[in-house]
Amino acid sequence: MNDPMEPSAAAERIELESAAWILRRDRGLSATEQDEFSQWLAADPRHGASLARHRQNWERLDLLVKWRPEHAGHPNRDLLAPRPLRHWAARHPWVAALPLAAAAAVAVGLFVGRRPSPMPAPIAAGPNPVAAIEQHALEDGSIVELNRGAEVAVLYTTAERHVRLERGEAHFTVAKNPDRPFIVSVAGVDVRAVGTQFDVRLELGAVEVLVTEGRVRVGSIPLVKAGERAVVSLVPGGPPPRVDAVATAEMDRLLLWRPQLLDFTGAPLSAIVAEFNRHNAAELVIADPALANTRISALLRSDNIDGFVRLLERGFDIRAERSGNIILLRKSQ
Repeated sequence: MNDPMEPSAAAERIELESAAWILRRDRGLSATEQDEFSQWLAADPRHGASLARHRQNWERLDLLVKWRPEHAGHPNRDLLAPRPLRHWAARHPWVAALPLAAAAAVAVGLFVGRRPSPMPAPIAAGPNPVAAIEQHALEDGSIVELNRGAEVAVLYTTAERHVRLERGEAHFTVAKNPDRPFIVSVAGVDVRAVGTQFDVRLELGAVEVLVTEGRVRVGSIPLVKAGERAVVSLVPGGPPPRVDAVATAEMDRLLLWRPQLLDFTGAPLSAIVAEFNRHNAAELVIADPALANTRISALLRSDNIDGFVRLLERGFDIRAERSGNIILLRKSQ
């Protein structure tokens, strides 16, 4: 005889698993976790329904952040009122037409964004030229993004926040704390900031600092403002340090390596591939011309090539063949 408590126990288990996945996705999924999430969604149709309920509740709680007592004399009664369906799936109804496994790939591969994870010291982005860009949060709330091959060591004390760039390029978003200066040291050059954003790159024979927000001090240069780049020569007897203004287009080009969210609505595969290739060392190649006009709607991280390829394989009958840094896309036979 069936246990009458079994359905209730199963439903409770699903609810607990859904809540756990919401939290894990909020802080960001690793590649392994993305695959586990895909398998969990595909295992039972109740999983997707439960996840949607938890996600809606999560989004409603986020609204509380928008209300502050100092902003109004009374709470907003409409703050938690039911809202029209506006989430991502509503803008992309093609998802509902996909098989469950393909829909799971969408949920995993299209990865809206990740929150940075705690970073040990030292840490490296790794020598693999197609490795993902690394983003990490330091203990004070500052964020460091490592370009491929970059490596830093974190040397925090109670008096100052010190980071040493060992090699490569890194972008820093500094949490404000006037009593505890933030210092990036690279090849004997110190970059000092309080609360700002800047990019530091160690080149052969020079250090380049590009300020994207606020201002910093670079070595003997007392002030480098947003929209400026400081170049300090490391060659004995080389040119003196200089500061140049950087046009917006040039700044965008220099920071193209940083991950971005790419939003496509009914875009041809050829356009999406071209955009991915602008941001990554790995190159996607459409080997079957018939695939070029395949229309795709998706919200993608610019560095999540693996997730995008999984989406194509599971939801669009496309086969990927890898050869070094080249990924050939062909129609599945």
